[in-house]
Amino acid sequence: MGASGSEQNTPARNTFVGRERELAELVAACEAGADSDTHLFLIHGEPGIGKSTLMLQIGLGLKKFKVLYVSGEESEQQLKMRAQRLGIADGAKNFFTLAETNTKNIFLAIESLSPQLVIIDSIQTLFSPLLDSTPGSVGQVRQTAGEMMKFAKETNTPVFLVGHITKDGSLAGPKVLEHMVDTVLQFEGDQHLAYRILRTTKNRFGSTAEIGIYEMLGNGLREVSNPSEILISQKDGQLSGATIGATIEGNRPLLIEIQSLVSPASYGTPQRTPNGFDQKRLNMLLAVLEKRCGFRMGTQDVFVNMAGGIYVEDPAIDLALCASIISSMEEIPVSDKVCFAAEIGLGGELRAVNRIAAITETKM
Repeated sequence: MGASGSEQNTPARNTFVGRERELAELVAACEAGADSDTHLFLIHGEPGIGKSTLMLQIGLGLKKFKVLYVSGEESEQQLKMRAQRLGIADGAKNFFTLAETNTKNIFLAIESLSPQLVIIDSIQTLFSPLLDSTPGSVGQVRQTAGEMMKFAKETNTPVFLVGHITKDGSLAGPKVLEHMVDTVLQFEGDQHLAYRILRTTKNRFGSTAEIGIYEMLGNGLREVSNPSEILISQKDGQLSGATIGATIEGNRPLLIEIQSLVSPASYGTPQRTPNGFDQKRLNMLLAVLEKRCGFRMGTQDVFVNMAGGIYVEDPAIDLALCASIISSMEEIPVSDKVCFAAEIGLGGELRAVNRIAAITETKM
């Protein structure tokens, strides 16, 4: 274990570009939370999405606090190289690293150092000598998380846990892990797309409505202050099958471009292929269009895409989706100056959506 520092002035690369304000807010929140009731945090996401780098930046940004970064995946030298590569290693007198997975040794180091913040990267790599099972097993994750929770509550020391996810995107380990912590942060993203979403799925002492949207560039993440700029494509002229819909993600209104392609089914059973939208709800909306509006959808292939790669569950997007489908089927372009926001019922009626005032104030 030793203090992390930079021996030479290395140019900054692969850092979180345009994120200084958000990082400063996170650091300020950590400083304010040192005396609060929130002591155990969990952040999880896809491999390589930036969890470790984010935690490293937060730890190095808390210059007034003594921080212990425990890594079960990287050596101390690798952590130092990462900090130098990001250009954030200078002046880290209160930042200490420990490459260890045994909780007994970790608590001995904590007792010796008395840190004011502990970062565990990751909880799935730790093991407790009290159990014989391997690291990452259900029993070990439950036991090690329980030990960290006990330490955090008894000493009033904030602890950040970095977590892995499974193939289906859920948190690896027992569900009780999410119940044990005070706050759960989810870092979402697709390796084929450039956009990342940081959302709060649990907050024992506050709101879960806040989200952050970022764009992954060659040299890091860039804050997207206006998400609609990445969710609406820039095209010359008007095309059929493209409409603008409004939705609420967390507490943030978004304008999204919905693209549809409707063509006669030439191979028997018509295809229903949505990208970024629930297939069962798409089937329901197509049934409403056929039963209530008279459009013969049973003989058509329907392909739907949410531009920008975002997944939408808000029913407020129903009207925009149906308008996009009809536009493609009838070859009638819809003006990009028109925005749709309404839920469609089984009777074909339009239903009002929540927070319409926030939606109407959204800029494209």
